[in-house]
Amino acid sequence: MYTSQSTVIWWTALPLDVTILETLQRLHAAALASGDPEPNAMNIATADPGGCVHSRMVLLKTLDERGLTFFTHYASDKGTQLEANPRIAVCLYWKQLDPAVQVRIEGRAEKLPVAESDAYFMTRERLSQLGAWASLQSQTLPERAVLDARIAEFDRKFAGRDVPRPAEWGGYRVVPDLVEFWYAGEHRWNERHRWELVEGAWRKRLLYP
Repeated sequence: MYTSQSTVIWWTALPLDVTILETLQRLHAAALASGDPEPNAMNIATADPGGCVHSRMVLLKTLDERGLTFFTHYASDKGTQLEANPRIAVCLYWKQLDPAVQVRIEGRAEKLPVAESDAYFMTRERLSQLGAWASLQSQTLPERAVLDARIAEFDRKFAGRDVPRPAEWGGYRVVPDLVEFWYAGEHRWNERHRWELVEGAWRKRLLYP
């Protein structure tokens, strides 16, 4: 349970409704085939303890009945914000599709098990792995040369062997309790299908544009 001053939100682990999952997977597959240069780009929004909302782009890595995953430094701004308040909002926008599609997702973010983060980390190219060690994400960088020197330092440290995953770097799973499919329409008569988790069941309703 997460408690704020104005709301109490109870979380129930419930897989995505099969219709929601199939729609997400179908649209994602279409986006991958559409020529979109970055079909896995998604915006995530988090809130700091003062209530200020922060958004940034990350890459969608997996999508299944449990939710969506992305990876980052746990000590980054987004990581510390999620530690204090795991509520998260996600937006995917596939402009290349006809009609264009926007998917809005709200829910909570959970850290992935260590084994899942380790498995994904081993698929990254070596320079990206070194970057995960060298980057003090969200902290002040005096000049680019400092980062280059840190990368070189860790390259020497791990020379001749696999680069292990830093303990402070890993994945999150976004566990949705709201999913909205927005389809662009002529005259801005857009079509909106909203799914919400209510009392342990997924319910669908249409929204005005």
